[in-house]
Amino acid sequence: MDKFVGKRLDGRYEIKEIIGVGGMAVVYKAFDNQENRTVAVKILKEEFISNEEFVRRFKNESKAIAMLSHPNIVKVYDVSFGDLIQYIVMEYIDGITLKEFIEREGSLRWKDAVHFTIQILKGLQHAHDKGIVHRDVKPQNIMVLPDGTIKVTDFGIARFARSEQRTITDKAIGSVHYISPEQARGERTDEKTDIYSVGVMLYEMLTGQLPFQAESPVSVAIMQLQRDPQLPTEINGSIPLGLEQITMHAMQKNPERRYQSAAEMLCDLGQFRKDPSLTFDYSYFVDDSPTKFVSSNFDYDSVQVDDGEEEKEVKEKNNMIPILAGIAVTLVIAIVILAAIFVPKLLSGTGSELSCPNFVGKTVEEIKANKEYTDNFTFEQEWQPNADYAYGYVYEQSKAEGQKLKKGASITLYVSKGQSTKKVPDVYGKTESAAISELKAAGFQTVVTEMPSEDIEAGLVIKTDPQRTEVVEENAKITVYVSSGKSIQNVSVPSVVGMKKEDAEKQLKDKKLVPEFKEATITTEDKYYPVGYVFKQEPDSGSSQIPEGSTVTVYVSSGVSLDITVDLLEKDKCPVSTYYVSLWESDSMVAESNKIDSSKTEYTFKSVAAKSETVKYTLKITTDKDTYYAYKEFTMNFKTGRPTGEKTIYDYLEMESDNSSSSSSGSNSSDTGSGSSPSER
Repeated sequence: MDKFVGKRLDGRYEIKEIIGVGGMAVVYKAFDNQENRTVAVKILKEEFISNEEFVRRFKNESKAIAMLSHPNIVKVYDVSFGDLIQYIVMEYIDGITLKEFIEREGSLRWKDAVHFTIQILKGLQHAHDKGIVHRDVKPQNIMVLPDGTIKVTDFGIARFARSEQRTITDKAIGSVHYISPEQARGERTDEKTDIYSVGVMLYEMLTGQLPFQAESPVSVAIMQLQRDPQLPTEINGSIPLGLEQITMHAMQKNPERRYQSAAEMLCDLGQFRKDPSLTFDYSYFVDDSPTKFVSSNFDYDSVQVDDGEEEKEVKEKNNMIPILAGIAVTLVIAIVILAAIFVPKLLSGTGSELSCPNFVGKTVEEIKANKEYTDNFTFEQEWQPNADYAYGYVYEQSKAEGQKLKKGASITLYVSKGQSTKKVPDVYGKTESAAISELKAAGFQTVVTEMPSEDIEAGLVIKTDPQRTEVVEENAKITVYVSSGKSIQNVSVPSVVGMKKEDAEKQLKDKKLVPEFKEATITTEDKYYPVGYVFKQEPDSGSSQIPEGSTVTVYVSSGVSLDITVDLLEKDKCPVSTYYVSLWESDSMVAESNKIDSSKTEYTFKSVAAKSETVKYTLKITTDKDTYYAYKEFTMNFKTGRPTGEKTIYDYLEMESDNSSSSSSGSNSSDTGSGSSPSER
């Protein structure tokens, strides 16, 4: 059983099973207990821990991917470079490799091939924009998810394009079936190297076979350099001509005749996908002018070829090959001899002065291994992070190239530590201000975005992008997602008029609205509502939808309010100058007047409130000398007796004095009167 399966790395990553084995590392499926997610852990094989080259490549992969953030490139979450174990924690991809997909399906439908290629190119364009060339693009390093999404993986031999100055002497070369001719020759590689590999993959997807196959890798590499592949349409006649032209243009031997960028190839694929009948004339790419589109009805049969002349040309070219080869060999030998004679002299100068070589773009190891450098100069090193040059490469020197120096002169070499990276701090659950402060203190830029959350309290951080503990380049921009609280939905306002207060409260809360109750007497022309019942709401049920959590003002009846006008005493019944009038309900006075002149025969009590529909009142009138008083009981119907603009008139009141009593009756049929013993006001 594998030594890591069932173990936990750094108390966090629980290794479940092996999911892939490569030349220098093993990839495991694991569970991240801290983030509660499944991850992939790539562990450098034990036999390579002490191998500086493999360790450098392993670290290079983590640094390269850490700089990238794209949906079509696998993410790096964490790295660990200890003395006993070195691993990279990456996004777990639940899918199969594109190679497995091709082997299972054979040749793919051209629409599927275009769909996959576009995603691959988008991921590579992002890497190229960051100055990173993958250099090992092949279907084994492309993952296909169940939904058709593509993820580019394995940047183990990636290089920073701006610092790639050397030939490949360290086996860091992609699979021989997919490498570009310049990569096979060990020449400088750039973005166009990846374009060639994408062209080979597109060829394989369309035809179900590789463009070059032989018994040995060396033979395949020679084919990459010297032969043109069979046209895809000769293998699969259903391939549209325009797509064949795109494929072959990406696979041009000369990088200058190839697509110059992933974006350029994406442009042509986008045009083709819109119009599959479209074809291209790539002969114009000799002078790097834009792609020319050729009409699908172009008459290729109208082009005449002189077969005899063509055959003659081919024979002449074939006869020239041995001659040219001999000349080339002779020139190479001559150059080597001349270099052996003159280069040491040039380096040593014509006396005590030497010309300073250019060390920028070379590794420290290369410079130290060159005896001509070490015999003539002494070197100091200063290591600093540098985004433009990979680890170990010289990005600047203290003495200018060509400057005359004495033998043994000291030259300071400024060497790149590579792109400086950091882990994103864990600020989940912290307040916005605390999170921003911590991220800025760590050297990151920040952008704040609000988003609703059902679980996280408003004002606290939900997550970051890149996520916490991910390894990213220093000074990267971190998007901080802050909770704005639960998501707010719009709801319709229910009608609660006519309901009891408690029923109205429940209905509004069920709609996630906030009721605000106000008690008031009814003073409008509206229908009668008993005490405790809702007679008005704001907003009403006819309003447009309002956000959840909004307040609805609910007016609850505390009774009815009316103006009650009563008839006072007839003049001949009460020979006094002024009166006091009061209105009583049971033992409580509900309304009272100031002095009333005897010339008035009626009095109006303003806004008399009642808590029920029918109320029995007692009207008391007292003279200014307290010598006469009278009272009368009557019933007021607040439901039916409320029309404004009309006065409800009541009969004169019975009067009694201390010594005698008198009564008269002329009451309306709705009123009742009764005498009583005297009582003081």
